[in-house]
Amino acid sequence: MKPAPLPSSIWTDPLMLLACGLGSGAARFAPGTFGTLVAIPLYWFMQPLSALYYGLITIVLFFIGIGLCGYAARKLNVHDHPGIVWDEIVGYLITMFMAPTGLLWIIVGFALFRLFDIWKPWPIGWLDAKVSGGFGIMIDDVLAGVYAAGLLQLLVFLLP
Repeated sequence: MKPAPLPSSIWTDPLMLLACGLGSGAARFAPGTFGTLVAIPLYWFMQPLSALYYGLITIVLFFIGIGLCGYAARKLNVHDHPGIVWDEIVGYLITMFMAPTGLLWIIVGFALFRLFDIWKPWPIGWLDAKVSGGFGIMIDDVLAGVYAAGLLQLLVFLLP
């Protein structure tokens, strides 16, 4: 069963607007992909930071996301509505932690994150189905980001 489209109130509720990726989650198709695209400019600005600051900001965004995503799920009365994309933003930032600079790696990271977020290999799919609330919405994308980051770093190591 396909969830209802996002209500127009996402444009007037600042918390819903954030949870829905500044409106990218309102895309009629592939809202997760559009939400991940919103993460790219954020990553671009965070990229020059030291690993410590990048990691701390990402952790803070994760904890903010637990509250935001939980709030949005309650407002929408749907656990993990596809329009809630804050989790994709954080997942992509995890993917890109300590990634090499350059457009190629931004695209590779994007593709890898979307692959793991859609495919949901174990235990991502299990977590997605079994863990509820804001933490449940966030954790599957966090793990997809960890898987994507691991593969990205392996590619960096293997490619000259």
